[in-house]
Amino acid sequence: MCRHLAFLGPAEPLGKLLVEPPHSLFRQSWAPRRQRYGTVNADGFGVGWYAAGDPVPARYRRAGPIWADQSFADLARVVRSEAVLAAVRDATLAGADAEAAAAPYGWGRWLFSHNGAVAGWPGSLAPLVRTLPPAEVLAMEARCDSAFVWALVLSRLRGGDEEGQALADTVLEVAAAAPGSRLNLLLSNGEAIAATAWGDTLWYLAEPGRRTVVASEPYDDDPHWLQVPDRTLLAASRTDVLLTPLKEPAA
Repeated sequence: MCRHLAFLGPAEPLGKLLVEPPHSLFRQSWAPRRQRYGTVNADGFGVGWYAAGDPVPARYRRAGPIWADQSFADLARVVRSEAVLAAVRDATLAGADAEAAAAPYGWGRWLFSHNGAVAGWPGSLAPLVRTLPPAEVLAMEARCDSAFVWALVLSRLRGGDEEGQALADTVLEVAAAAPGSRLNLLLSNGEAIAATAWGDTLWYLAEPGRRTVVASEPYDDDPHWLQVPDRTLLAASRTDVLLTPLKEPAA
């Protein structure tokens, strides 16, 4: 379910990252090569990017497929950024949240995406609603599983957790409440990327000091792409990538 990508590096046009590569996120919306669940990602898309001197990213999201949006094609040609997070969506359940349900979700300097699905949604995570302040539940951008997972992550970030810890703890909490969930999470603050591989594919391409790309699958055939093992937390900057195993929650 879904494909996503995060980038750190020298300023690039959005199109060079998301449209031009032979197996770009644009193409993955209808022809992913390594997606384990679902076949078409046509239930919305979104792009978030950071502008120089502004820590709060801009977002462009739509409810329809990326290939049908001519405005995005024009925007992607001219907008440049040193930090990007983008996603194409295959919805867990059809709903009426439209573009509000499309990643990336955002708050302050953070952008977030979820590739996967929560098993037994929404009933399986009902007990976790009580762990959040009511105001945070009411402020959710959408009522889908990904939006609720983001609310759990954001609550930890607001509480002072660093990005990787917030993702790891959320994955373990959700996996314990809803076994069998697929929880590939992706988070950026414009200077670093955190991600989890939990139930679907995750890859990274690192050229230290130049660029770091973390994606559901490679957007080209560069042999330097490396696959992240399942049940792993990834923490990346512009200079290095660190992988840390995640343990299954206790039964």
